[in-house]
Amino acid sequence: MDLNRILSNQKAEVENFDPSALISRVEEKDINLNSKLAQVVIGVRRSGKSTICQKVLAESGLRYGYVNFDDENLSELTKSDFDRLMESLYRIYGAFSHLFLDEIQNIAGWELFVNRLLRQGMHLVITGSNANLLSGDLATHLTGRYNEIRLYPFSYSEYCDVKGIDVKGNSTKSVALRLKALDEYIIKGGFPETINEVDSRLYANRLLQSIVTKDICKRYEVKYAATLKQMTDGILDRYCQEVSFTSLSEEYSIRSVHTVKSYFSYLSNAFLVCVVPKLSFKSRERQLSRKCYAIDNSFISGHDNALSTEGYGWRLENVIAVELSRWASRRLYDVYYIKKTNDYEIDFAIVERGRVLELIQVTYSFRNPSVKLYNREVGGLVKAGRQFNCDKLTLISMECEVGIIEKDGFSINVCNAVDWLLARG
Repeated sequence: MDLNRILSNQKAEVENFDPSALISRVEEKDINLNSKLAQVVIGVRRSGKSTICQKVLAESGLRYGYVNFDDENLSELTKSDFDRLMESLYRIYGAFSHLFLDEIQNIAGWELFVNRLLRQGMHLVITGSNANLLSGDLATHLTGRYNEIRLYPFSYSEYCDVKGIDVKGNSTKSVALRLKALDEYIIKGGFPETINEVDSRLYANRLLQSIVTKDICKRYEVKYAATLKQMTDGILDRYCQEVSFTSLSEEYSIRSVHTVKSYFSYLSNAFLVCVVPKLSFKSRERQLSRKCYAIDNSFISGHDNALSTEGYGWRLENVIAVELSRWASRRLYDVYYIKKTNDYEIDFAIVERGRVLELIQVTYSFRNPSVKLYNREVGGLVKAGRQFNCDKLTLISMECEVGIIEKDGFSINVCNAVDWLLARG
């Protein structure tokens, strides 16, 4: 393996990188290049982790080295090669203060290497496509010496930025184009490489297959890969719905519920799904009762044998779920759903240290709502507000009369989905 040649080719890619044409992303501010902590950016593949790190490093003017471990030419690299790797980096880049390690989880034993570099005073920027990056050996070896930054595919606000959509104008044209952009976004999703693609389904399908095959089946040595693939498609078909491990076990003839739980954790760790647990004071119920959302709306139609191609109401809810997850993770809040059987349901509850801060309902159309819809959405918010002593109640809709609904001593803020998403972004 000619490390000098491989790393020289990667350096050429870095030198051709032009950050001037890229939009700014909120997470850029979370990457602290002056910190002695490892800056670890994690998220689903193709969400832009490498790009955001290169942008921050390039704009900093600092001298840095770069290794892309997703390069097939480095597939045979082992931990015994790390010293040679550093020697080649210094030969190619000269002295540098920062080192960007892209998708380093592909190399077994990398945790000790990272720990050694930190002890030596190297500033590290690391990316990874698996949540275990920070819950396994790395967390053990670094003992808190890292800063986690979670990156998602483009938000709706970022989607508008890339597409050049006017997000502030009040003209009929500006408002309509923002609505059109959201119509597109809830179908195509926000993977950066699909923004200008006519059909994002093929891209999403290939990406999904790659993640399941390489990042899950290969990494975890899954014995029944075909069954895992079928279960993945089934879960994506049930987006916005509760997931039952027992039902999945029966449906896919998996004898052990424990195996189903493991498979589900693999999907979550690879950031294919966004999990929202049920709000309950019982730990077991929070662990077993959960709703599952696709990490990007393109996966809803992009997986094999997809049944749902429309369903705009649920697609909107999926967008809101991912946006809340993105927003809450940066503020150390938790996101739950509430379900009181035969009484009421709440799509999302924002919680901080056990205290409910906000209750949110999502419905596609709330213009001239039926009595049933009104009682379900508004009535549910009032009941939950009373039970959880929460007075911040929000109803999000694509089609609605924006304003305040007064109901039984509570004020419910009815807001347009476009405005709500842009405010969060």
